[in-house]
Amino acid sequence: MKLAVENLPFILSGLPMTIYVSFISMAIGLVLGLFLALARNADSPFLRWPARAYISFMRGTPMLVLLFIIYFGLPSIDIQFTAFQAAIIGFSLNSAAYIAEVNRSALNSVDRGQWEAATSLGLTYWRSLLGIVLPQAARIAIPPLTNIFLDLVKATSLAAVITVPELFQKTQIAGGRTFDTLTMYIVVACIYWPLCVVISIFQERLEHHFSRFISQEQSS
Repeated sequence: MKLAVENLPFILSGLPMTIYVSFISMAIGLVLGLFLALARNADSPFLRWPARAYISFMRGTPMLVLLFIIYFGLPSIDIQFTAFQAAIIGFSLNSAAYIAEVNRSALNSVDRGQWEAATSLGLTYWRSLLGIVLPQAARIAIPPLTNIFLDLVKATSLAAVITVPELFQKTQIAGGRTFDTLTMYIVVACIYWPLCVVISIFQERLEHHFSRFISQEQSS
């Protein structure tokens, strides 16, 4: 117990990096995932098939392997990133594939009549998408997207292997110098848990917000 208390500040010093990597990667993944979903649904095979191939490759490749390719492999062809940059790139590219499938499913679940109604009003494709279809799809996509974000927060622990100073990397250092890895691992587990609980609470608030927004739109 004493070791846990003494090393808690040092372990928590990695929390900002964990949060930072998670949020930046998720933000980039959301943008890439939306465009991948649109490409996946496109009529043109030149958009649809590359998007399908990308999604299949990323979903079929372990995250750790991707991090090693970016951080340790690319320097062999004179492409080098810092550990932080490699983590952001790896997590963003990987999460985008899962986000794309969630977005695709959510967009397809919106009634086709919404698109037709927007077209009859003279709205462009992007105005229809952003103003009418996407808000409805977002309500459907929030729970699975939150699960992806939760997995991403926990997956950032893999960045420890490429020396990113996040929670788990700090925990490994603390465990090495105290020779009590079990206690340190229990401590970090007790940090990840409430962090994920907070994210789940935020998910519920978002769901409530979008439910109210859609109800207002339908009533008007």
